[in-house]
Amino acid sequence: MARVSVIIPTYNRLPKVKDAIESVLGQTYRDFELWVVDDGSTDGTDEALKAFGKRIRYISQDNRGVSAARNLGMRVSRGKYIAFLDSDDLWEPKKLEIQVGCMEANPQFSLCFTDEVWIRNGARVNPKKRHAKYSGWIFEKCLPLCIISPSSALMKRSLFDELGGFDETLPVCEDYDFWLRVTCRYPVLFIDKKLIVKRGGYADQLSTRSWGNDRYRVMALEKLLHSQDLKAEEQRLASGELVRKCHILSRGFSKRGKREEARRYEELAKRYGTFGEQRNEKLNGS
Repeated sequence: MARVSVIIPTYNRLPKVKDAIESVLGQTYRDFELWVVDDGSTDGTDEALKAFGKRIRYISQDNRGVSAARNLGMRVSRGKYIAFLDSDDLWEPKKLEIQVGCMEANPQFSLCFTDEVWIRNGARVNPKKRHAKYSGWIFEKCLPLCIISPSSALMKRSLFDELGGFDETLPVCEDYDFWLRVTCRYPVLFIDKKLIVKRGGYADQLSTRSWGNDRYRVMALEKLLHSQDLKAEEQRLASGELVRKCHILSRGFSKRGKREEARRYEELAKRYGTFGEQRNEKLNGS
């Protein structure tokens, strides 16, 4: 049984997915199995990937989204560690070697992730200060935006099993939701090496298809706030971030003449403005 299960979800991404596969097959670390989960592609992905033969394991499903594809890959794979690679990203050759070594040397961590190179429309760009990476208890750092790329993470299978995988009801920001659920429970290890290449800037990216992705981050925050996973300070931080995002969404909808949606997010902001205090009073029996 392979030690690492690599899972590449893909949907109509030829030839990018072939580049992603080659970057896995070129790893210096060899104890892995590679699953490509085709989320209902219609661009000939199934036929094109036959050229890889037994070097990959191919499985397909009806188009259900990237979360369902990742979760399916997790269920059919068997490795102790799980690594995801988005089909438009690439790995540097020593990515798995370095990460597995770090996880073996630091068994107290259930997840590690790496720094990244950004390519937008074929040109390298520098991340902004708000995209900085951190080690340890980073829940607060993950609230404004997603700072862990799925393509950079290596995690223990036990962690993925505990969390129940990615939320298949979220069309985007499913990674934001997942990392919040991880980081409110456990510290994580950041490896300060640029071991992945994130390629972007094209129209079919999930993150650029529509305005207002904060809608789904609000959904993730609501779900988390109603769970039993957050400590009092985390409740305060999460509710504050939800309120901030609701105000941003309300202003955005107002500019677009969508008053009903704007009003709904203002009402949500009011509701969660005192959410942390209300929960604490309830827990304390006040």
